[in-house]
Amino acid sequence: MDDTSDEPPTSAVILDSSHFSHVIFNDVEKFYVPGGDVTCRYTLTHNIVPRGKDWVGIFRVGWKTTREYYTFMWAPRPSDVHGDSAVQQEIQFKAYYLPKDDEYYQFCYIDQDGTIRGASVPFQFRAETEDDILVVTTQGEVEEIELQNKNLLKENKKLQANCESLQKQNTDLQEDLKKTQELQNVLESLRSSTEKLELELSSLKKENKHLKELNECREAELHQFKEQIQNVTSEKERLETKLKTALDHVDQLQSQLLSYEKEIEDLVHSNRDKTKQCESLKEENNQLCMTITQEEEQKKQLKNCLEHLKGAEANLTLRLQNEQRQNSDLMKELEEQKRLFQTLQAKKKESDEENQKLRKEKDSFLRRLSHPRDVSSSVSQAQAFVPAPEDFVFGNPYHAAGANQEARATGIDSIRKCPICNDIFPDDIETRDYEAHVQSHLLECPVCNEAFEKSNQQVFDDHMLCHSLE
Repeated sequence: MDDTSDEPPTSAVILDSSHFSHVIFNDVEKFYVPGGDVTCRYTLTHNIVPRGKDWVGIFRVGWKTTREYYTFMWAPRPSDVHGDSAVQQEIQFKAYYLPKDDEYYQFCYIDQDGTIRGASVPFQFRAETEDDILVVTTQGEVEEIELQNKNLLKENKKLQANCESLQKQNTDLQEDLKKTQELQNVLESLRSSTEKLELELSSLKKENKHLKELNECREAELHQFKEQIQNVTSEKERLETKLKTALDHVDQLQSQLLSYEKEIEDLVHSNRDKTKQCESLKEENNQLCMTITQEEEQKKQLKNCLEHLKGAEANLTLRLQNEQRQNSDLMKELEEQKRLFQTLQAKKKESDEENQKLRKEKDSFLRRLSHPRDVSSSVSQAQAFVPAPEDFVFGNPYHAAGANQEARATGIDSIRKCPICNDIFPDDIETRDYEAHVQSHLLECPVCNEAFEKSNQQVFDDHMLCHSLE
């Protein structure tokens, strides 16, 4: 890995492919020889503004996120950052940090936010061989490969469209979730305010109860005063009767009467003051009742807000259920694709079994060719065993040899001729030597044991690539 301890900024999501054209990689080789440093050259277009944490990484082909880099280097920041023209840059990767296998890799430019802004064509780390000089491909194979590429591009576009729709749905759900959280916060604030109002209401009720008790006490005192007044009046009547009966004590009774009248006036004045206080208390009680009614109206409004929030929450749950149904439909489509892939694997297995059967017939044919007693019968049987070229998945490597069977049926020497290089062997050669010579021209698949000519190296590589994709 890279020698720096600072990890580069990455992202778990691959963004839109239009960002891949902001950085263009130049002079990328098809393969690099292991053991040497690799220079990566690229062009920064006017669509990107380089920053201090931009980096260039080497990724194995098939990567899903920017966290799957093999090694990386910090991208140098050009002097003219805000210029309108393209800027040429280069980075040198040391041989010690480069991959040691022959897998396909590519350069990727990632900005400070972990977004991919450019990717190169794939390349390998391997030594140059003779097979790299010239690769011959038939027109039919080219057309088949182009057709496969078109189908893969169509599927890729469909998957990208599905991915974009899912991303849009995800953003909508996130926005709805944010709104729901905001509504929940509002609900909590309303609940807290409701609790505060309830506390204030309880305190007001307590005060009102206390005032009622005071009012009752004052009413009791007023009742006592009234009783006292009644007692005084009765006492006055009694004195008047005494006045009538006792003329001798008139002066004394008149003075007492005057004093009693003064006390009565004082009591009347105090009674009036207490009556005024009661009226003020009644007004305060009316104001408290009005505040209580206002608080009840506020509680009704809060209840209406709660009902509205509950309706919004129900709508959100319905939308979430619709999204879950759409996700289940997508899962069903994925299962159908898996079943189609399994049927294709079964067909491939059948073709592999048929190739195995043809290989066994080829071995029996070679064993029969090793006995020179019945040459003509062996040749006729060999003609019966030669399969048609279209029966093989990757072509019959012995079809060229089967085309010359008429010439080989003319004599014993033709039986000992190699079907690939047309070398002629003497009659006394051992069978295992002859078979070893023929086997030296073939490449055998280690997975399904299918044989290919060494001259068809590209066909063999494609066959192995198919096994690796399974």
